[in-house]
Amino acid sequence: MNEAIAVKFDNGPSLHYIEISGELPVVGSKIIVDNRRGLELAIVRARVTEYGDIDGSFVRLATNEDIEAYEENKKLAEDLKWYLKAKARGYSEAIKIVSLEFNLDQSLLTVNYTSKGRVPYGAYAKELKRFTDTRIDFVHIGPRDQTRILGTLGVCGSGACSNTWMQGFNAVSIRLARDQQLPLNLEKITGNCGRLMCCLQFEHPMYEELLKDMPRKGSSVCHSDGNCGVVSKLFPLKQTVEMRSKGKSFEYPVDELKRVSNRPSQGNNEPENN
Repeated sequence: MNEAIAVKFDNGPSLHYIEISGELPVVGSKIIVDNRRGLELAIVRARVTEYGDIDGSFVRLATNEDIEAYEENKKLAEDLKWYLKAKARGYSEAIKIVSLEFNLDQSLLTVNYTSKGRVPYGAYAKELKRFTDTRIDFVHIGPRDQTRILGTLGVCGSGACSNTWMQGFNAVSIRLARDQQLPLNLEKITGNCGRLMCCLQFEHPMYEELLKDMPRKGSSVCHSDGNCGVVSKLFPLKQTVEMRSKGKSFEYPVDELKRVSNRPSQGNNEPENN
């Protein structure tokens, strides 16, 4: 059985599993792989014994000529991107050219774009054929993939997770923000890609555990001092709640409250909105 290595290409942090036989290349070395896009340059990130779908095979260690060809292809692709972006302004269809990528031997040029309407592929291909005879593949990508390729800063001040380390995208719902008691203001919980922030999902399991034994908002509770009221806010990290009683607000620890309603506890009972 052949072994595999995890490699990364230059269009995001995603790892791809490459089949290899014989001596394993050193982690961090540049290699040439053969995959569905032809020959491409990749960086070895890890040696693996368990892996998912194989996405190509090892060809050889990258030579200086390979690296030079890769850099020249990258520069040409960047020039063609800006040329195509300028030409796109002349068409009525709204399209955004995100990136262009040559494979190593220039047998394929991939055009990554976003669009909300019909795309005149023939017109764009004709423009590109003025500079290259390679086969052209137009790939429509979503806003999260656009961020993965271009990169941006997150609200935390660090690079976007999708561009630095995330291996895939999971569905993020408004429920995650609600469980974390964040303001349901889309401007505050939306990333630069225009979608709900991926980081909402990372701490959610902890919040689910913290909320498990807390009363729901709107439920009736009584404090050990005899004061009763309705829960208006939850503070999961402090394990306290704000209770409204007789027109005033009181903050109490959860373990000092007794529920007097038959409504279920907070946990996972909130309806999920996708």
